[in-house]
Amino acid sequence: MRTVQLNIELPNMVIVTEFELKTLLASKLYEKGELSLGQAARVAGLSKRAFIEILGHYQVSVFSENESDIRSDIAHA
Repeated sequence: MRTVQLNIELPNMVIVTEFELKTLLASKLYEKGELSLGQAARVAGLSKRAFIEILGHYQVSVFSENESDIRSDIAHA
């Protein structure tokens, strides 16, 4: 894994934590198929189980759309 530092300007009325940004980014990258479940959990700094619970908050299904992704997740669980 590599570390990326990013500065984002947000309006003052937007209150968001670093944790929320990490979980949102990890969830969307998982949803797009850019990260596996395990990789996304690591990006968010969570266990797979905790990350699966977070996915529901972002309306992201834990189930991948293709069979090879599901088999990979099972093999690496």
